[in-house]
Amino acid sequence: RRFRRRRRVGELVMARSWPKRVARLLRHRVVDERSARRAIPPDALARLTQLVRESEARHSGEIRVYVEAALPTHFVLRDATPRDRAIAVFGELRTWDTAHNNGVLIYLLLSERAIEIVADRGVTAHVPDEEWRRIVEGMRGEFRSGRYEQGLAQAIDAVTRHLAQHFALAPGEDNPNELPDEPVLG
Repeated sequence: RRFRRRRRVGELVMARSWPKRVARLLRHRVVDERSARRAIPPDALARLTQLVRESEARHSGEIRVYVEAALPTHFVLRDATPRDRAIAVFGELRTWDTAHNNGVLIYLLLSERAIEIVADRGVTAHVPDEEWRRIVEGMRGEFRSGRYEQGLAQAIDAVTRHLAQHFALAPGEDNPNELPDEPVLG
């Protein structure tokens, strides 16, 4: 077995064999944006947008939802994990760019059935990793049954509870909408 050093993290991980890499690449090429649209149709997208909008009226945080059918080819070729992609999307969507460092990304990768939650440093100071894992497990149960909208709605509600607890708005406090509310389908 060959090992390689991950540059960013510095941990040793086992490199995938070529047959496994090819199989993974094919799995990511078989699904496309239509898969994301089937999982989250336009009416569900509208309801999820409304949930995010209502959530953000209760606190100063920002919630982004990103549903991706497959990893971009360069992520697959470099053997990146869904977590690596979620962190990249967190940056691409500028979820980190909030006044109170309280943005949260809910990321779903359909081709690998992976779920990731990435929170900015203002939120991670208050919410332990175990709580994020609990939210992900709740989503996973809904997704296994094909109920993507319900799983995402459940996650939005759970994230809302944490943001409302730690970043509640004072009466009359201005609350600009710093990021778009609509989930992104990729």
